[in-house]
Amino acid sequence: MIAGLTKTERQIAIILSLLVMVVGLMMAAAGRNDPLEGQGFIVAIYSLVVIAVVINGYYLPEPGEERLESYYDDPTKAGIIIAMLWAIVAMSVGDWVAWLLAFPDMTLDTAWASFGRLRPVHTTGVVFAFGGNALIATSFHVVQRTSRARLPDQLTPWFVLVGYNLFCIVAMAGYLAGITQSKEYAEPEWYADIWLVIVWVTYFTLYMRTLARREEPHIYVANWYYLAFILVVAILHIVNNLAVPVSLGHAKSYSLFAGVQDAMTEWWYGHNAVAFFLTAGFLGMMYYFLPKRADRPIYSYRMSIVGFWGITFFYMWAGSHHLHYTALPIWVQDLGMTFSLMLLVPSWIAAGNALATLNGAWEKVRDDASLRFMMVAAVFYGLTTFEGSFMAIRPVNSLSHYTDWTIGHVHAGTLGWVSMIVFGSFYSLVPWLWNRERMYSNKLVELHFWLAMAGTLIYVFSMWNSGIIQGLMWRTYNDSGTLEYSFVDSLVAMHPYYIARAIGGLIFLTGPVIGLFNMVMTIRSASDRASEIEQDGPIVAHVQVR
Repeated sequence: MIAGLTKTERQIAIILSLLVMVVGLMMAAAGRNDPLEGQGFIVAIYSLVVIAVVINGYYLPEPGEERLESYYDDPTKAGIIIAMLWAIVAMSVGDWVAWLLAFPDMTLDTAWASFGRLRPVHTTGVVFAFGGNALIATSFHVVQRTSRARLPDQLTPWFVLVGYNLFCIVAMAGYLAGITQSKEYAEPEWYADIWLVIVWVTYFTLYMRTLARREEPHIYVANWYYLAFILVVAILHIVNNLAVPVSLGHAKSYSLFAGVQDAMTEWWYGHNAVAFFLTAGFLGMMYYFLPKRADRPIYSYRMSIVGFWGITFFYMWAGSHHLHYTALPIWVQDLGMTFSLMLLVPSWIAAGNALATLNGAWEKVRDDASLRFMMVAAVFYGLTTFEGSFMAIRPVNSLSHYTDWTIGHVHAGTLGWVSMIVFGSFYSLVPWLWNRERMYSNKLVELHFWLAMAGTLIYVFSMWNSGIIQGLMWRTYNDSGTLEYSFVDSLVAMHPYYIARAIGGLIFLTGPVIGLFNMVMTIRSASDRASEIEQDGPIVAHVQVR
């Protein structure tokens, strides 16, 4: 890692880390007797660890000019391992929370272990820590190969990766301490939000600098999706997190928005976080790794472009369907519902395009579990987007909203779509990056696939059943015009489904554990065949300084 940095870059890394450490110590000093104090010490300790790592490798020989003849993949390699570690941590917390819902007496007698604090650790961990690291790592790989251009320097991608994980750690440690904005997918407080803006702007700049240096005239569609993910998430994050802190010495802040405007801003952000973080970014991943693994061109490049513009335009207007039957004006609710239905077209274009790409390659899908992960991801993407459009219809929403049906819908997307495409991409990337002909054990990849399938189906079907039963019980009236069932009655009816959900989550969790073991074993044995695998790299003409 440090060996790939020049002496100047190592010095800059130490200076930047020192500056961040100073900021952390200032936070701790200003926030005495406030939760901000602990957050500041976390920042300082994290920075100190980074400094120690850089100093440990400071006197290693500098990389030579020959480094410019190959792509810079060290951040991608680190990002893959970090993402898998976060997957295990975040999914473990999620499964623990699932068991708590089935057996509340399992709650530990301490504040940090309560449902309200653990649940955002799970959601942030899965969406942003696991999913975000996967997107950052794969985007660095994809932009270099599709542009035939090396990343412009070695330090900036490390700043993005290391800085982003600092945000994740600070955010989740804050939840355990009770620090939260109480906004879905936007729980981190103001100081973490500011840091993420700095990291994210650097990420966007790095991506644009790489594209500007490209030797391939055409910008491949995967880069369009990655850029939409990076740019729009920045806009969403900044607007939704506009807030005024109580003071610079307090962790607490207050949103600039209030009432229904705050709700609308939150779900404009929340649904578009799904759109551009959990959809656009992973579609970029799919459009690169699926055809490459199948060794077939995209079925229709025109469809991919039409789908891109449909998704990026329609999604921006759909967030208000989360606020049916609220104080939000009816015309705004109707607008969200209408665009949600229209979204089915570009969404199915992407899913259909992916599956049509596999025509003539189904024997590879049968034999290659990595490709099968991606195929199943495309299927779940199509099913989940249909379900989302269906649930946005107001009468359907009256049954589904506030029930476990929504939980089933979300996890069909995160387990069936996001996780599957990530695992398939990682199982493809690891042998490529570490110069291995295949994974350490293809049987373990196969086992992971079936565990992921079984866990997803058990989880999703249990929540579908649970949610529909909930919705029906809550709206059932007796002959006297009062509710037939109490809320406690619905909880009792949910119990077997909650147990099934926790079992499904545990089965799914086993997969990343096996996957990480398989990847580590592949990496450890990579040197055995390194000399036999052809290295890829940018065209030599591009190494000239511009």
